[in-house]
Amino acid sequence: MAKCVIVSVQTKTLVVRWGWPQGSGPTKAGRYPAISLIGGVVLKELSIFVDESGDFGSYEYHNPYYIVTLILHDQSADITADVNQLNDKIRLARFKDSPVHTGPLIRKEDDYEYLPLLTRKRIFNVLYNFTRSVDITYCSIIIEKRQLNDELDLHVQITKHLSALLKKHLEKFIKYDQIIVYYDYGQMELTKILLSVFNSILSNVKFTKAVPMNYRLCQAADMLCSLELLTVKAERKMLTKSELAFFKSERDLYKSYLKAIHEKRLK
Repeated sequence: MAKCVIVSVQTKTLVVRWGWPQGSGPTKAGRYPAISLIGGVVLKELSIFVDESGDFGSYEYHNPYYIVTLILHDQSADITADVNQLNDKIRLARFKDSPVHTGPLIRKEDDYEYLPLLTRKRIFNVLYNFTRSVDITYCSIIIEKRQLNDELDLHVQITKHLSALLKKHLEKFIKYDQIIVYYDYGQMELTKILLSVFNSILSNVKFTKAVPMNYRLCQAADMLCSLELLTVKAERKMLTKSELAFFKSERDLYKSYLKAIHEKRLK
């Protein structure tokens, strides 16, 4: 059964591009903004940061869901101070400047294999507090792969839910002069769906290949994917040993993290 959680977009009158000179969105380095201008007029611009959890393979017990998360950031909202503060805290927490990958961080894998629990939780909390407090909203499409007819059905379900999201908020999206979608093209199947759906419904869309190292909101989207997955698993008492070791219990997970972050969704 497919589940779609949709979050609204708030339009504003002025848009400033907070990020690298060649692209929208806050960067790891927190550089000063570049301003989008045409004929001296400041453009209204929306950035959408996309990340996914899962793969397009068949259902497996350890990989039962496919999740797509979109972070929506109106570029008139200056988040430079938030990004700079995040960068400083990440350095203090880990003593190195690198992107945060939430899943491996929780599971004590890859770059986090030798980090103690206290350090990993400190890194997690820094990115979580940034994601919760920064001026963004988000939506997640959650597909339970066990309910699909075949692998092709996953393409169908993602396409249907993404189309429904854009059409539901069409009047809000078309108020922007430009919408830039940031994705790392990590899964070509999802890349093709994003290109097809966005371009079939909206005419003011541009796609940018985003390296998570350069965009903190890409890392925030990764965290939100993990939190939405944890939400479903906690509801069904499916948290793994490593997840329970990190969060202690379903109750603590909801009370300390999920309840507040869900306020970023559309009510």
